[in-house]
Order: sequence, then structure tokens, then C-alpha cells
Amino acid sequence: MRVELIITFSIIAVGIVLFVRDYFTIDTTSIIIMALFIVTGVLSPEEGFSGFNHPATLTLGCIFVVSGGIFNSGILDGLSYKIIKLAKIHYVVALIVFCTISSLFSAFINDTAVVALLLPIALTVCRETNIKPSMLLMPISFAALFGGTCTLIGTSTNILVSSYAKKYGVEEFGMFEFSGAALCLLAVGFIYIFLIGPFLLPKQKEATSELMDRAKKYITEVEIERNCPDIDIALQDSKLVKKYNINVLSILRQGDLIHNFSPEIKLEEGDILKILTPPETLQRLLDLKGYIISGSRRMKAAEAQNPNYQVHEVIVPFGSYLAGHSLRQLNFRRQYKSSVIAIRQREEVKYDKLSSIKLTEGDMLLILGQEHELNNIEAQNLVVKLSEYEKKKTNYRKAVPAVLIGIGVILFASLNVTSILISAMVGALLMIVTGTLKPVEAYMAVEWKVIFMMAGVLSMGTALEKTGGAKQIADFIQANLGQYDAHITLSILFLVTFVSTNLISSKATAALMTPIVISLAAMMDISSRPFLVAVMFACSLTFMTPMSYPTNTMVYAPGNYKFKDFLKFGTPLNIIIWIAASFIIPYFFPF
Repeated sequence: MRVELIITFSIIAVGIVLFVRDYFTIDTTSIIIMALFIVTGVLSPEEGFSGFNHPATLTLGCIFVVSGGIFNSGILDGLSYKIIKLAKIHYVVALIVFCTISSLFSAFINDTAVVALLLPIALTVCRETNIKPSMLLMPISFAALFGGTCTLIGTSTNILVSSYAKKYGVEEFGMFEFSGAALCLLAVGFIYIFLIGPFLLPKQKEATSELMDRAKKYITEVEIERNCPDIDIALQDSKLVKKYNINVLSILRQGDLIHNFSPEIKLEEGDILKILTPPETLQRLLDLKGYIISGSRRMKAAEAQNPNYQVHEVIVPFGSYLAGHSLRQLNFRRQYKSSVIAIRQREEVKYDKLSSIKLTEGDMLLILGQEHELNNIEAQNLVVKLSEYEKKKTNYRKAVPAVLIGIGVILFASLNVTSILISAMVGALLMIVTGTLKPVEAYMAVEWKVIFMMAGVLSMGTALEKTGGAKQIADFIQANLGQYDAHITLSILFLVTFVSTNLISSKATAALMTPIVISLAAMMDISSRPFLVAVMFACSLTFMTPMSYPTNTMVYAPGNYKFKDFLKFGTPLNIIIWIAASFIIPYFFPF
């Protein structure tokens, strides 16, 4: 057992390094950790893979389907114009409206979906007023985090901790059991956002306009002359691509404008190529015989006759299949009939060698393509459009049953008629049976990345419990904090948890901390519920970095934020919430 304990701590240490260094996507890291536990014999295959049929994982998958049914019905879009109308009154009104809507919806619907809905609406308000997106988007994300803590189904972390606790003999949490404490913290957070936000939030230029302005400097047209060495050569084998890494956006050939072309297309004399390249590369290209800068009148005339092709701003949301792949691996142009002309990754904007760049969640892209093609890409949950907001038509035939099913899931679970797992499972099935969601839409509604991540990180808690690691850590905490009051112990646990969450995944932190705090509470002979609630809240209320929570990552690029902006605005809020939670949680959940 001693050897297994050393192996367990070693694997967890490796996992933490992988999470922090971001070598792989979070779900991949989680599965690697699970595999290491199985391969080393710490867990049997049955124990290692048990995370996939764990109540937390199954419940979350069903909740995704229920949320997807409500979201896809368009019922939330019906509020969009009212939100826009109210938000245009004044910045403070916009702040209050967006934060209220974000927190309210996030209490019952997947918070990343809520932020994805509000992002284009908020950007529309910003374009039609003098409000900077950076003054709105971070508060919207933070409000979603506060809202998610208000109910059991508000975040996957709540479901994970509650289900995990039940496995170890602790009574499962009710739907609204911790709503009182969460609403108190929400009130504290909103006071900070509304009063301090206007002074601490950055006033950055809109990211989309900045990205577009800079992209225009990289786009030009060149014409192929008779002596060009690339004539009758496939585009992918031409010097243009192989030597100069030029991104060809479109080809004007004998009056026809070609957007969707394969890499095998052969270049011809007289072709006018619309290309994307840095000025220094263009200068080198012009030294190559056979290419000249072309007057763009013919290209512009052809584009005027094909107005369907436009530039769209999008972001890669959490769980998107695009994340972790390069444009070349995705065969993006052929697969999605569109061209990427710029990528903003965190604070860095890239315009050349785009095909080899590995996309990550939160990346902002400029895509040249037709409206219906972009809509198809968005419908597959691959991107979220940030262009001018277009209200989707509410399908009341689907919206009414979707809302009724959602209310039923909440009521049956909150009234203890059945467990949240059974309630969510029946709700998910009803979404499909009633035709509110097609089976394929139900599959698409599930964020499989989160499911695999949950299944993987649950193995850490199982390994800690099986090898006695959780008890040893609890012994250590008890030995060092035993002389302190339980309130101080809770406060320190909250601090350690939210700092850990800002460094690694919230799910991984919850999986690690849950068995530890249960063991600690047993040693201290007190209720474990206040400690468990502290873990839930500390894992969700993370504001210090853009990578600490998916919604923070989503607003990072569109808000044109820098890493220090989250530290500047989020750190004081995290400290305030930590202090407030140290008093509020024991009040609602006595030891």
C-alpha cells in the first residue's frame, strides 16, 4: 500500500504539471491520469473506468441534453431585443441587465451556452453605443459563475461534489440547498462589479475592429504573368505556398471568382490571387519573377458580384472539435468551404502561417465565407459568431415543451420526488421523445470534452481514497490546523481550493478536495457539508485568470483583454468572496 500511495501522489503531481503547463487539452490530460492509475495497478480497469458510469458524469450528460433543448428552441433569443433596448439606455443599466440575465440563466442552463448567447448581443450593444466590450464581457462571465453556484445543476462542479459525497455516505445536496449562501455571495459580487467595475475594468478598443483593421494591411492581390515559374503547378506545390507560406484566399480566373478550391488546383497565366501575407513577405515575393501587384479593380468588381462572401468574426468555444487541431489537420477550407484570414490567440494576433497553428478554446478567428456556411459551422457547435447579432426565430412548438420539461426536472429533483440523476435522465429522454431535440442534436448538445474530463479526474479521488492518500492528507491538515477553530479551517480550505482552481481545472480540484475534506470532517467530528459547499463555491468562483473557467476563456479575445486585466479586476473580487464565504457558509451550514 505504501508503494501504491507513492505512485498515486506521483501520478497526481504529473497531472498537476500537465494541467498547469497546458501540454494537452484538459480532457486528454484527465484521461492520461486515469490510464496511468490503471497501468500502474493502483486502480483496476473497472475502478479506473468507473468515472464513465459515475452518477455525476451521467447526470451531467443528461443535464446537457435538457439545457440544449431549451437553448435550441430559441426561447432565450426572444428576450434579445428587449435586452438590447434596455442596455442602450446607459452603461450602468447595460451592466446590470447583462449580469442579471447571465446569472439567472446560468443557475439552470449550461453557463458556457449562456455566455455564448450573450456575447454577440453584448457586442451589438457596444457597436451601437460608446460602451467598450472590455467593460461588459468580463462582468458577464463573472455573473455566470455566480449564477452557477445557486443551484445543484448550475455547474458541473456542484453535481460532481454532490454525487461524490453521496458515494462516501454523505447525504446528497438538494436542488436549492445552498442557494441562500450562493445568493449572498452573488450580492457581494454584484456590489463589487457595479461599484468598482467602472473604475477597474480596462477600456480596450474592440477586438473585432482591431483585428479587421490589421488584417486589411495583410491582404493584397497579385497577378500571375507569362514567365511565372508556378504556371501549371498545383497550388500546394507552388513556390508561392511552399517557399513563402502564402495564404491564398480566392482566385479570379477569366472573370470567375473562385473561393472554394482544392490545394491541387493548378495556377494559370492571368490568374489574380487574393492573398494574405505580411508586408515583408510580400516584398520578397515580388522579387520572384512572374508575380506583380495587381490593380484590384477587377477583383473588387468580381467580389461585388458575389456579395455572399463576407468576413465574419467568431470564437472557438469550450468543447469545440476545432480546439487541439490545426487548420491543415482539419482541412478547413475544403471541409467548411471558408478561409481563416486571422487568428487571435490570447494576446497574440497572427496573420501568416495560419495553417500550422493549433487552435485552442477561446481563440478568435476572422473567417471569409458565405453566411450559410458559417451558420452550418456554428450549428455544429464549432464556433460562436460575434458578428452583428441576428435574432433567431422562436419555435414555440419546441419552446413550450422544452421549458415545461426543464421546469419538471427542477421540480421533481427539488421536491425529492426522485434523485437529480433520474429526473435529468427522464427529462433528456422527453426532449427526444417529444421531438424537441433530434437524437443527433442531443448528441451535439453534450459537451463530450467535459464528460471525458469528469470521468478522468474522478479517478484521482478514487485513487486517493483507495490508497489512503485522502486520509493522510487529512491527517496532515488536522495536525497543522487542528488547534484552530473549524471556521478558520474552512477559510483556509476555501483559499487553497480557489488558488488551485486558478492553476488547474476546477473539476480536477473538486475531485481531489472532496475525499480530503470528507476525511478531515470525520477526524474533526463535525459536519462535512460546510467543507463540501466551500469546495463547490471555491471551484466555481474563480476570477483571477482567463484560463480558470471556460466562460473567462470565451470572453478573453472578444474583450481584447490582457492577462493582467483579469488579475487586476479578478484578484480583489476573489479575496472579497473568500472573506465573505468564510462567514456566510458556516451561517447557512453549521458545523
